[in-house]
Amino acid sequence: MTIPAQFDAKTIENKWYDYWMKNNYFHSEPDHRTPYTIVIPPPNVTGVLHMGHMMNNTIQDVLIRRARLKGFNACWVPGTDHASIATEAKVVAKLKSEGINKSDLSREEFLKHAYDWTDKYGGTILEQLKQLGCSCDWDRTKFTMDPDMSASVIKSFVDLYNKGLIYRGYRMVNWDPEAKTTLSDEEVIYEERQGKLYFLKYKIVDSTEFVVVATTRPETIFGDTGLCFHPDDERYQHLKGKKAIVPICNREIPVVFDDYIDMEFGTGSLKVTPAHDINDKNIGEKFNLEIIDVFNDDGTLNSFGLHYQGKDRFVVRDEIANELGAIGALAKTEVYLNKVGTSERTKAVIEPRLSDQWFLKMEDLVKPAIKSVLVDGEIKLHPTRFNNTYAHWLNNIRDWNISRQLWWGQQIPAYFYGDGKEDFVVAENIDEALALAKEKTSNLQLLTSDLRQDVDALDTWFSSWLWPMSVFGGIIDPENEDFKYYYPTNDLVTGPDILFFWVARMIIAGYEYTGKKPFTNVYLTGLVRDKQRRKMSKSLGNSPEPLELIEKFGADGVRVGLLLSASAGNDIMFDEELCNQGKGFTNKIWNAFKLIKGWEVSDSIPQPESSKVAIEWYEAKLQQTLLEIEDNFEKYRISDALMGIYKLVWDDFCSWFLEMIKPAYQQPIDSLTLAKAIGMLENNMKLLHPFMPFLTEEIWQLLAERTPDEALIVSTWPEMKPFDAKLITDFENTIDVISGIRTIRKDKNIPFKDAIELKAINNDAASTYFDAVVTKLGNIISLEYVSDKVDGALSFRVKSNEYFIPIIGNIDVAAEIEKLNTELIYTQGFLKSVQNKLSNEKFVNGAPEKVLANERQKEADALAKIETIEQSLAGLK
Repeated sequence: MTIPAQFDAKTIENKWYDYWMKNNYFHSEPDHRTPYTIVIPPPNVTGVLHMGHMMNNTIQDVLIRRARLKGFNACWVPGTDHASIATEAKVVAKLKSEGINKSDLSREEFLKHAYDWTDKYGGTILEQLKQLGCSCDWDRTKFTMDPDMSASVIKSFVDLYNKGLIYRGYRMVNWDPEAKTTLSDEEVIYEERQGKLYFLKYKIVDSTEFVVVATTRPETIFGDTGLCFHPDDERYQHLKGKKAIVPICNREIPVVFDDYIDMEFGTGSLKVTPAHDINDKNIGEKFNLEIIDVFNDDGTLNSFGLHYQGKDRFVVRDEIANELGAIGALAKTEVYLNKVGTSERTKAVIEPRLSDQWFLKMEDLVKPAIKSVLVDGEIKLHPTRFNNTYAHWLNNIRDWNISRQLWWGQQIPAYFYGDGKEDFVVAENIDEALALAKEKTSNLQLLTSDLRQDVDALDTWFSSWLWPMSVFGGIIDPENEDFKYYYPTNDLVTGPDILFFWVARMIIAGYEYTGKKPFTNVYLTGLVRDKQRRKMSKSLGNSPEPLELIEKFGADGVRVGLLLSASAGNDIMFDEELCNQGKGFTNKIWNAFKLIKGWEVSDSIPQPESSKVAIEWYEAKLQQTLLEIEDNFEKYRISDALMGIYKLVWDDFCSWFLEMIKPAYQQPIDSLTLAKAIGMLENNMKLLHPFMPFLTEEIWQLLAERTPDEALIVSTWPEMKPFDAKLITDFENTIDVISGIRTIRKDKNIPFKDAIELKAINNDAASTYFDAVVTKLGNIISLEYVSDKVDGALSFRVKSNEYFIPIIGNIDVAAEIEKLNTELIYTQGFLKSVQNKLSNEKFVNGAPEKVLANERQKEADALAKIETIEQSLAGLK
């Protein structure tokens, strides 16, 4: 067997992913084992892999691969979300580029274009996840517009409507003029923007008097239907029963009085525009004011805008201000900073608009979701600080606007049989709707052709809130085997930005439909930022292409680089150098494997004592690390778990264990030690496999001939056993002894090939168990324990123990004495400066305890060093 000199990531990644797929390791079916289930946060169907996806899906793959090794029936369900607003916008833009307007198409024709689009561009991200090594159950891949998934959504809507939880209401909603649809409150982002405050003059009818009213939106004057003042405002009492004239359109509107008005703010007056502000609507309802909507659905002015009809709201703002100035109706303008609502998806400025929409009552639905996270702890958020965010959102929840003025999505299953707002029935299909309509109207002559379905679609989140249930058919057939076996799922990995949009709503839906939690743990990842803490974005040019990173550093290197910097809920400061570090780790492991496989083996030579104790120590170290890994995984400290394995493999295995067992130059290794070393390496591969699947499978398969049933991916996690912690502590002392020997060799230019003596005064009564290791790694010709200091020797200390290396004849004694005297004088001077600080009462009384502790440690270290130097000098004289 020829082992390549270099680890060829690309070839190996393709080889093993194909092998895993061919052997169907990722697929899960219900059986006797305990299930471990994760559902993927479905990315947009037209999305492509970005750094956030890389982080999120790497963590999920780590969890699923580890569960598989631990004997669970691991099932990771992948899929994509139809992303109604984003996808419809892309399809509309594509059609426009071909000279086709959406409005010229029937719904069916448009949906054909949308499905063609998603067939062509959708699912790219799932293919890209394979390059990252994601071990999803691809046979279970779901799309939120799949027929069975849509059927689940429709069934849910009908069920909630029949329970009285869904209703249709004429409400003020958030209108996105670019997407031409409503948005929920949570999809609106408020930004501070600098604009202008316009002070408009409204003439009072049958008077020469003007009332000045301030507004940030002069384009809405065409929808003004009242002027309002506070009932106690003395300045305006004389206007009771009067009317005012709206500038430009010259329409008369009534003057009304309401205590909503703040007398101290601005001019103490308000122009009432009921169609374009929720507070104005409330006033309008009190006084029965007319409602005039002045905007088209794209944010242009309609016929109420008179000669501005067809022009965009922001274009006409300045034009209207100019006309108001020209007719003497503009008193002044001021620069004004205010919060502007923008669409999370399109970034368009939101327009408040009155509209007939569908709403879901949330007040009672939300109660189990609050209890399960904040009271019972049945569902745990990691890190727990997000409990406060969760509590704030759910305790202040409002009814959810679930309808969208889109075609791409599940069409609302409401069927109108008349012109009245209440002339509708809700049913899963048109045949059921016809039966209900006949019953409701007592008109047995009704035909399906008399019914027209609501043209709106449901909010995408109304589909994805069912995800953990619907992917297993739990809404359509709650008694099916898959649903009963895999639900509730175990862990959810997602970003805190959709804690409300998705996570909380899935919890609400889970309890409503099953009375059970949808998952037990929610691991909230941080945002991936660059090393300057900036959010990654295409516009800043600071977001690397994930696939290019994989090409450059290998999938394992990128996974390690990302995870080393990722603690739960904290933003990840991404630096490409981290991936290079991951690649370096890959090479380190590969070289260690090559070293072991390159040794000649002998069945006839005995096992050296140094190898025997090295094996016992490493077995204890492995068990200690296993304990730490378990603890970190329980606390969802995935980064800490990886760091523990990283140190075990790099420091303990590669740097110490292999050095301890390595045979002498051109000599064979004994078969017992080699077998143990390969066993240790195999255990390391098991621990690393969830993090570095490709490298570990390659090494695993090269270590021995394996059948498909013996592949690493379906192997077993190392067994936890009792271990001797004293071995680990004792070896820490041994490391210090070896380091002391190596320092003297380096300082005195004593080559390693030259064997030296070592004598020790064991004041600590330290264990001598690792003496064989000290002898080997220090190239010690003899190790002797003595009771008195050794003359003619250099010395060093490890705790209270003293170690002596006789050097007469090996070095220039006079030069060494001069060097030690120089070091002694410097250290004494340093000690004096530290002690001067500590004797200064002002410093001692004013310095923080941490600073004082640091200075006292410096003093202790300097005293110990002086004692060691003086002992070395005494030994040389």
